[in-house]
Amino acid sequence: MTGGNESCIAGPIPMSYLTCLTYILQEWTGVEHIGDYLSYAFYLVWVLFPLAVVFILPGIIVALFYISILLLHIYKRKNELKEAYSHDIWIGAREMLATLWDGHGKIWHGYELHGVKNIPEGPGLVVFYHGATPVDCIYFMARLHVTMKRRCHVVADHFVFRLPGFKILLDVHGVIPGPREACVSTLKEGNLLAIAPGGVREALFSDEMYTILWSNRKGFAQVAIDAKVPIIPMFTQNVREGFRTLGGIKIFRSLYERIRLPVVPLYGGFPVKLRTFIGEPIPYEPNTTAEELAAKTKAAVQALIEKHQKIPGNIFRALMERFQSHKKDD
Repeated sequence: MTGGNESCIAGPIPMSYLTCLTYILQEWTGVEHIGDYLSYAFYLVWVLFPLAVVFILPGIIVALFYISILLLHIYKRKNELKEAYSHDIWIGAREMLATLWDGHGKIWHGYELHGVKNIPEGPGLVVFYHGATPVDCIYFMARLHVTMKRRCHVVADHFVFRLPGFKILLDVHGVIPGPREACVSTLKEGNLLAIAPGGVREALFSDEMYTILWSNRKGFAQVAIDAKVPIIPMFTQNVREGFRTLGGIKIFRSLYERIRLPVVPLYGGFPVKLRTFIGEPIPYEPNTTAEELAAKTKAAVQALIEKHQKIPGNIFRALMERFQSHKKDD
């Protein structure tokens, strides 16, 4: 082995380190023309690296979730003695996680929140378009907590409650599975509540055209009527460019309809510009039916999409918007 290395360096014609490495490997393995195999391997790495990155980046969000869960367990361990003397020991934990997620939104997406004046001081039902991930809703909740000290509960799909380790995170942040009675009760207690009527189907199978996939859902409207609260429409610009799915492949759609689990592959995690826009609230009117209110809400969200989103969405353009100024309309 040493002789081979010395012959590389001290030979009549000096070799580059890569050529020398190839020579040594060829001597070790006995494989002829190993340099050709290495060149092909390096070529594959160069070609496939971007593809690997777009599937690895979503793991950063998953890692942040589990970091949040770990911090909550540490916080609980340090404050378990206070539990008997405090009505809510998680106040500090919420502050900590809100700061963590708000910081991530600022750094990775240059996150902005516009239209906060449209959020009432009392309870309200925030209705939003669901991107491939709910990361924009998380940033919204974090920014609201950091800047206005307001807590917003959120309705999540049932599968979220079966994710390992997520129970403490969901409990601390007031995430509920969404029975109508629980939603109405949350609002009547004076809280904000966020819901995406399109749910997982909209997350997985909408695309860069930002098509709203609410079907004929009107349960959210009935919740607002029963709780006698306004509906606040919300949309996040470029939310489809940050993360995308392979929902356009028919086999994934068929599989989802059969098992009702989010089995569609996700890719992205791109640091695109994200701006959340809060529309004018739709006030409670006792004579409005759930069908009419649902139609009004869908039209309001659609209006926000048409006003603030260039369609079709484009990842490169969304990245370039990180470097463009935007006139605030608060």
